[in-house]
Amino acid sequence: MTDEQANDAFHEQLVAQVGRRGSVQRARDPVNGPAIRTWCDAMSEANPYYTDEAAAAAGPHGGLVAPPATINMWTMPGLVMGGQPQRATDEPQAGVYTMLDDAGFVGVVATNSDQVYLRYLRPGDHLSQQTTLVDVSPQKQTALGVGHFVTTEVEYADQDGDPVGSVSFRIFKFRPGTGRERRALDDTGPAADAPRPLRPRPRWNQDQAWHWEGLRERELRIQRFVDDGTLVHPPVTANPGTQSTDYDWIVASGRGSLYSYTVPRHPQVPAFDYPLIVGLVELEEGVRMVTNIVGATPEQLEIGMPLEVCWLDSHDDVTLHQFRPAAPGRRAGTLTHHEVAVGDRLPLCPIEITTRLVVSTALATRDHQDVHHDRDAAVAKGTSDIFMNILTSTGLAARWIGDWAGDGVVFEGLSLGLGVPNHPGDTMTMSGSVAGVDGDTVTVSFTGANSLGAHMTGSARIVLPGGHDGPDTHDGEVG
Repeated sequence: MTDEQANDAFHEQLVAQVGRRGSVQRARDPVNGPAIRTWCDAMSEANPYYTDEAAAAAGPHGGLVAPPATINMWTMPGLVMGGQPQRATDEPQAGVYTMLDDAGFVGVVATNSDQVYLRYLRPGDHLSQQTTLVDVSPQKQTALGVGHFVTTEVEYADQDGDPVGSVSFRIFKFRPGTGRERRALDDTGPAADAPRPLRPRPRWNQDQAWHWEGLRERELRIQRFVDDGTLVHPPVTANPGTQSTDYDWIVASGRGSLYSYTVPRHPQVPAFDYPLIVGLVELEEGVRMVTNIVGATPEQLEIGMPLEVCWLDSHDDVTLHQFRPAAPGRRAGTLTHHEVAVGDRLPLCPIEITTRLVVSTALATRDHQDVHHDRDAAVAKGTSDIFMNILTSTGLAARWIGDWAGDGVVFEGLSLGLGVPNHPGDTMTMSGSVAGVDGDTVTVSFTGANSLGAHMTGSARIVLPGGHDGPDTHDGEVG
C-alpha cells in the first residue's frame, strides 16, 4: 500500500464518524458573577453591564449579563488528577481526536470559530451543550505541519432547554516537525530562520548619556534649558536661542501625534522590518522627533493620528524609542446606526501580547490546554512558545468593537479565522471597518495583525440602538 493509499484509508476511518451527535453535556457550574469578573479583568473588558449591578439594572438589559463571547466558556471541561482536561468520552469528536493522537497528529491549534448569539446569558443560567461532528478533512500540508482539520457544531441551551446560541469550531491536528521549511529570503540573502542581525548601534557621547540611560529605563527624556525652559530634541550643547549651556531634562508623557512620515524602500537592511515607516512625531510637550512607526501599515496612517511610545531592545545595553497607534479609549454612550456608514474605519488598537495575558486569559476562559501556559509542552507539540487561545482572540475582538460602539451595543454573532499565532513578546494591532449597515444591524470586518502577519481575520454582527427584530434590548429581557 502506498503512502497515498494509506492516507486515504485512514481518512475513511475518520470520516466514518462524521454526522455523529453526542449526548447532552451539562456545564459544571451556572453562569456566575465571579467568573464573569475574572473574564472581564483578563480581557480588560470595561462594559459595566457585565459587572456593575446598579449600572446594569438601569441599562438596556435590565440587569447583569455575561459577555456574549463567553458562550463556549461555561461548558469547557475542568481538570482531573494529573492536570489533563476532562472530556466526555462519548463526544463525537473524542474518538477522532484519539485516532489522530495515536497516528502522531498530537499538535493542535484552533483555526476557526463562528459564534451565534440568540440571547445574552444571565447569572443563574445553567447551560448545556450538544456537539455534532461536521467534517474531517483529508490530510493537508500547512506551514505548521501535515494534519487534518476537524469541524464540530455545538448547540447551547439553557436550564429550560431553550436554545441560546451555537458555535461552529474547527481545529487542526498535525504532526510536529512536518511543517514546510522556511525558504531563503532571496538567492543571496540569509536564510529566513538564520539569527536576525542586530540593528546598527547608535553613537553618542558622554554629554548625551543621560538620554540613552533614560531609554534603558523606559523613560523618554527631553532636554530642557534652565534659563528659559526651551525643550530640544535631539540633545544639543547649547540653547539655540540664548546659547546657554545649562540644562536638565523632563520625562515626556510618551503621547503625541503623527506630524509627517515617509516609507523608504531601498536599500533594505536585514536588521529592519519592512515596510519601514520613518515618522516625525509631535509630542504633547511640543517637541518633534524622528522615530519609527510600528504596529500599523503605511495605508493605515493618518496625519494627526494619536500615537504612543513603545520600546525596542536592539542590543543588550541599548533601548530605542518607537511609536505606535495609541490605544483608543472606550466610547461614552453608544453609537446609533445613523452615526455609522459603510467604510467607516474603527480606531487602530495595539494589544501587547505578554505571557501574563496569554496565561491569564486561557485560565479565565477555562481553557486548560498546556500549549497556552506550558512552554515546554508547546514546543514539544510543534510551536516555538506558548500561544493565545482562540477564546481569547474572540474576546479581545469583541472588547475592541464594544469599546468603539459603546456599552449598549448588542452582539448577534462573531466569526473569526486564525492565522499566525500570538506569542508573548509581540504586539497585535486591531484594525477594521464597517462592512455593512442594514437598519440597526451593522457588520464590522476586522483583522488583528502581529509581526508575523495576520493573527485573526473575521467579522461581527452587532445591533445598535433602534427598532430591530433581533435581540430585544429595551424591555429588560434579551432574547
